[in-house]
Amino acid sequence: MDILREPKITLVARQVFTDHPGIQWSTDTDIAAERLTEFGGRICYMSYGKGRKTNKDYIQHILESGHGSVIEHAQFSFCFEGISRSLTHELVRHRAGFAYSQLSQRYVDESYAAFVEPDDIASDPELHAKWLACIEHCQKTYIELVEGLMKKRASVDEPATSRRKHCRQAARSVLPNATETKIVVTGNARAWRHFIEMRGSDGADVEIRKLALGVLKILRKESPNLFGDYTIRQLSDGSEVADTPYRKV
Repeated sequence: MDILREPKITLVARQVFTDHPGIQWSTDTDIAAERLTEFGGRICYMSYGKGRKTNKDYIQHILESGHGSVIEHAQFSFCFEGISRSLTHELVRHRAGFAYSQLSQRYVDESYAAFVEPDDIASDPELHAKWLACIEHCQKTYIELVEGLMKKRASVDEPATSRRKHCRQAARSVLPNATETKIVVTGNARAWRHFIEMRGSDGADVEIRKLALGVLKILRKESPNLFGDYTIRQLSDGSEVADTPYRKV
């Protein structure tokens, strides 16, 4: 059994900007998300070649003005692994601007699933032992339930895939929120900023806050003009939070 304590965050897709053959303009960034944001903003006033000369200055003005709809053109896709079902219950509440594809417990065998242990429990040997005993019992019960249900349905005339699905969907009821899951998430820049601000704050759950800060660190490198306004601050307990002067853009 694998016990996990840190999320694995992988950027799996970024945009390609092909430009408009009928509009002559130039900008100083090669990052597609930043180019598209500026292109979209400038077409509102047909202000190509006028006003702010750098992409950074242009996006800075968008953030200062709170014109968040312009940055919705920018898209980033991540694959999250090593996170708990408890986390994704909160993650998928972020609806506007996001798309999700998550591992299905109805089809995937969880007999060898990994589990995510909260830091507060992992740091205490006695509590860790109690938590581990519970997890091991839940997984053992899941395996026994799947085996029992498979035997029970052995006489049913149905495809093997359907039989496994029926058994696993019933047995998964005993799996805890700590069960590790994997999910692909696509979001626009405005949605990611909202996620970072909500889940990267000191009031957020510790596990999802780790995820939000991990996403921010990648996006600050991936698109500094769209996410470079964020700073990361360390709290007294050693954990981190995200701050920006341009909240709720």
